[in-house]
Amino acid sequence: MAAPLDGMLSGQPPRPPPPLQGLPSHASLLQAEPDAPRSSNSTLVDDLELSFESCFDVLELRNELQQKNALVQKHWQQVLEDINVQHKKLSNISQDSLAYLQQASASIPMPLK
Repeated sequence: MAAPLDGMLSGQPPRPPPPLQGLPSHASLLQAEPDAPRSSNSTLVDDLELSFESCFDVLELRNELQQKNALVQKHWQQVLEDINVQHKKLSNISQDSLAYLQQASASIPMPLK
């Protein structure tokens, strides 16, 4: 307690308090890289940062998943529409073929007995 008072009385600017044992200083927290592994002595701020980063990661993943899900649904909708169109074409062809065969067979004279 005497050291801070001495600085105030002598007119010198007060010195910052020494870092607590086992905790990183503010400078080391600011200089740490975002992807660097955290020490086991993480602070509450570090824990909160990790929580927020995780939330943003989850939000990004959820948005990406929703976009991909929409693309998959659109793709399958298109596939179903294509199948429906093909089915209609085939049924029209078979109807036309049947009508043609019926007409052709009607014009063939019946065999004499």
